[in-house]
Amino acid sequence: MSKTACSLEEAGIKNVDYKDVELLKKYVTKFNKIVPRQYSGVSLKNQKKVAQAIKRARYMALLPYVLDLKKKIGE
Repeated sequence: MSKTACSLEEAGIKNVDYKDVELLKKYVTKFNKIVPRQYSGVSLKNQKKVAQAIKRARYMALLPYVLDLKKKIGE
């Protein structure tokens, strides 16, 4: 099994902040579910940080919990 480098460590990001919404959107699917680390290529330690930051951003209303699909269809 080959070891791949973590994308966050390559970018030089040590702390994942819940206020960095643009970074967190990369780790959320189109249905607003957290992307598993097998697909995102993030290490276990950083995946836990990303998941915690996404949950905090949702709580602070920076990211939505659920997408309103009916609203997009009607627009």
